[in-house]
Amino acid sequence: MASKGDEVLNQFQKAAEEQTVQSTRKYKIGIIGTGWIAEAHVLCYKEMPDVEIVAAADLIPGKAEAFFEKYEVPGVRCYPDHLAMLNAEDLDAVSVCTYNATHAVCTIDALNKGVNVLLEKPMCVTLDEAIAMIRAEKKSGKILSIGFQPRFDANMQMIKKIVESGELGEIYYIQTGGGRRRGIPNSTFIEKSTAGIGALGDIGCYSLDMVLNAIGYPKPLTVSGYISDFFGKSLTYSLPENACRFSVDDFAAAFIRLEGGIILDFRIAWAMHINTPGDTIILGKKAGLRIPSTDCWNGSVGGPMILYHDVAGKQVETIIPIIENKGPGLFHKKIRSFLDAIGNKGTAPVPSSQILYNQAILDGIGRSAALGREIEIIIPEI
Repeated sequence: MASKGDEVLNQFQKAAEEQTVQSTRKYKIGIIGTGWIAEAHVLCYKEMPDVEIVAAADLIPGKAEAFFEKYEVPGVRCYPDHLAMLNAEDLDAVSVCTYNATHAVCTIDALNKGVNVLLEKPMCVTLDEAIAMIRAEKKSGKILSIGFQPRFDANMQMIKKIVESGELGEIYYIQTGGGRRRGIPNSTFIEKSTAGIGALGDIGCYSLDMVLNAIGYPKPLTVSGYISDFFGKSLTYSLPENACRFSVDDFAAAFIRLEGGIILDFRIAWAMHINTPGDTIILGKKAGLRIPSTDCWNGSVGGPMILYHDVAGKQVETIIPIIENKGPGLFHKKIRSFLDAIGNKGTAPVPSSQILYNQAILDGIGRSAALGREIEIIIPEI
């Protein structure tokens, strides 16, 4: 006879859906920015028989040509900037793989040219940029999908299923975040002129999406934020050539009030004197869910989740085992779902309307930290 715990666990089980190539057309793809993240896009596109990478743009002379030679993609026409490419090419879609500070302009220009956009995370740097991007998206009628591949992780999807099942009851408090004991990146990540934001945009956006997506992305109302840069600027932990140009956050924390009376307690770090700032916890009036953290936050869960609930007056813990992701990798699924949305005239797999709230929180944390007080998050009608 099955136990109550087994019954609870079984209600969440569902076979993984396989993505298939249904279109017979060839999608003409352009790549904007040929840095390291573009590698994952190109390798996935190469696996898809209905895709042709026809053009690319990069500001550094010769970089795009060398990139496609390395990854054995012949015949790609390379341009010195994204506008030159958009003006010269007839594209179905672009992958925007530039540094954060240029996400908005590249995306808006592509949408204005009638091109669908798959945009790497974070969406952008400021709330104003996010609003401008969504306005361009609506005017164009094209798809703008944000590159949150953890959405396609079976364990992340399980979190959402648990919340939506009602097993937790009404959600009232969430603790989330993550980080690395030592994990400050290099390159354009650490300068405000290119990245705009640091750990907040690099991994903080993922952590927020994990819980906000699970609870249906309620609107953020207020935020009290804190940021610091102790490690990035320290010669003890950073190379001198990096410390002198470090100008973004390497740690951030915030207390956020969401619609529906939900409190979100958030922290994220590139560097700290501890292995993790804590597990993710979702507390409901009927049950609570613990989601183990990872030592280096990577967009998934650190081990089996635990559901804490009461059964017949007894305190019960139900273990939610780790689910093995089947089929193509998460990055492949992210790109495939984007292309399928174009072909089926569907909607964005990770819609900008949701990530707008994610960006509003990131923006609000920075503004609150600068002012040293709680601020109201105001998002105009778009």
